Amino acid sequence: MEKWQTYIPGRVARRLQSRVNHLTPIEDLRSRYDAIFAGFGEVDADAVIQTAQLGGVRGEWLTIADTAPQRVIIYLHGGGFISGSPESHRPLVARLCRAGNAAAFSVAYRLAPEFPFPAGLRDAVDAYRYLLGKGIPSRSIILAGDGAGGGLAFSMLMAIRNGEMQIPAGIAAFSPWGDLTLSGWSIMQNADSDAMLSWDLLFVSARHYLKGSSAADPYASPVFGNFRDFPPVMVHAGSREILRDDASRLGELAAAANVPVSVEVYEDMQHLFQVLWTGQDGRVSINRMGQFIRARASEADVALPLAKTATRSH
Repeated sequence: MEKWQTYIPGRVARRLQSRVNHLTPIEDLRSRYDAIFAGFGEVDADAVIQTAQLGGVRGEWLTIADTAPQRVIIYLHGGGFISGSPESHRPLVARLCRAGNAAAFSVAYRLAPEFPFPAGLRDAVDAYRYLLGKGIPSRSIILAGDGAGGGLAFSMLMAIRNGEMQIPAGIAAFSPWGDLTLSGWSIMQNADSDAMLSWDLLFVSARHYLKGSSAADPYASPVFGNFRDFPPVMVHAGSREILRDDASRLGELAAAANVPVSVEVYEDMQHLFQVLWTGQDGRVSINRMGQFIRARASEADVALPLAKTATRSH
């Protein structure tokens, strides 16, 4: 048995491997993503969670107790643009906050098909604009995300740049989905080795999200944009996942624009191995991302726009 198989219960694996099509109900599609999220494990006991709203954008702040965060992560969760939430991704966000000595605002961006493209992108940009308006310096903010949220973070950065807003300190992404046309070679090459995602699941998810918009629109698929004037970039992916080439292509775009970039592809690893497997590779990846956040985001006296009450994770 290969090592990645040890973290996939048989029942979950069967659900993930069953095929979907255009007739598959949205509830069934969401249950497939939920099966992935269920493998993320428990939230760290010292994570402090505060439901919040930045202007009109809902989400939650996550901090680690007894630390004074000096940086802010704006986190965009994965889930194919149709599923996921700040709650589903708390284990991953908490580990990133600890590694980066940062607080995270996890954005509850609107999901398709109820709210198709570009609703989620607008929510992400509005959250960033709100934080700038509250006096949090852009040099202390890192954009981050996984899967669809990782791709959305790159689209968000293009919108920030094109809107002539202050540029954040950097962008970090786990297994980003950057090409909704699904043209990467690894989509086919890793079709039999990816235990989490499949072409049909991503294709149907993209159709729900786009609702007739072009899959090659750079704000939907950042691999078709340009990364001029971007801040430093770090991207991690697994060698056995179908989104491997999306990570590489995003890195190539950054390099072509003379942006400092690090793309790390972990051998024999699956999608989101950072939380779905407890081995050394996941710890190394999280620690590397934490080092990137601490190195790129300037320390600041960050006054988070928090309410008076917060809850401790149990």
